[in-house]
Amino acid sequence: MFVVKKPVTINKTIRLPEELVKRLEIVASDKDISLNQLIVQCCEYALKDLADDPIDKGQQS
Repeated sequence: MFVVKKPVTINKTIRLPEELVKRLEIVASDKDISLNQLIVQCCEYALKDLADDPIDKGQQS
């Protein structure tokens, strides 16, 4: 049976440098995805590839 799932999200206000936002908007537009989707993917990629990340090892700092 097909079940529609809605991802759980929260709203947060963050401040980014204007030039970074402009660059991200260009990439999002070129890739035909939302700015939000791009930022999520960038953050996930950065966290996954973070060297010696205690979160990935189940440790807390």
